[in-house]
Amino acid sequence: MDTAPIQIQKNLAQLAIGQKATICCLQDEEMSLKLIEMGCLPGSEVQVAYKAPWNGPICIEVCGYNLSLRMDEAATILLKN
Repeated sequence: MDTAPIQIQKNLAQLAIGQKATICCLQDEEMSLKLIEMGCLPGSEVQVAYKAPWNGPICIEVCGYNLSLRMDEAATILLKN
């Protein structure tokens, strides 16, 4: 059994277009239920499909579909490798 601590590298807003990562946890309790209902479950793999310029929305691929999030929402999704 691996007892090494999980290393959180970055949040979803920090990923570049085309990068993939696995969701570790959700930071914002109020927003977490909304994100979970949209498929952002811990352990799910996400990939950044598009990013709007000037800190606009981000489009990710998660659970087989595209999901658009505001950058502040994406920043609450913590990732691991």
